[in-house]
Amino acid sequence: MIKVNLLPVKRKKKPKPIPAYMLTMALVTIIVGIVMAYLVFFFNSRLEAKKEQFKVKEKKIAELKEKIKAVENFEQVNKLFQQRTSIIEQLRKNQSIPVKLLDEISKLLPNGIWLQTMTVAGENINIDGYAFANSDVVSYVENLKNSKIFTEIYLQESKSTTIETIPLYMFKLTFKMKDVDKISTS
Repeated sequence: MIKVNLLPVKRKKKPKPIPAYMLTMALVTIIVGIVMAYLVFFFNSRLEAKKEQFKVKEKKIAELKEKIKAVENFEQVNKLFQQRTSIIEQLRKNQSIPVKLLDEISKLLPNGIWLQTMTVAGENINIDGYAFANSDVVSYVENLKNSKIFTEIYLQESKSTTIETIPLYMFKLTFKMKDVDKISTS
């Protein structure tokens, strides 16, 4: 007897070979994925290293800024100190000028004259005084003209006056001092 099987038989299909381009594409994709993962890891590690270097350099910049600030403060203090030193030196140099001025004025003062007021403004000197005779005033003016440290002597006023029944001459003089540096060295 013949048996006929009407039921379909399931046959196993032979697997079709995977096309070569699919294999190569899969292999290339896997390799590219591995390379990309390596690059991500590599650049992340470099980025972290650069961030660390940046932090270290920022710290160093902050330290250097502090040092620069300290140097600038030192320079300001040093400049202030130098200014004060120069002022002190100038004062020390000019300290003897009033003494020499008064000494010269008193040396040139003849008998019969006394000074009432003297004002000094820079190199300009104004003197108000009294004398017993007008010739004494003229003598004083001539003495000042012959002085080494006075210039531009000008008798502004000389007039007769009476103080407590004594006849006197009131006078006003203006003159200038020569160069202050020459006075201090002579």
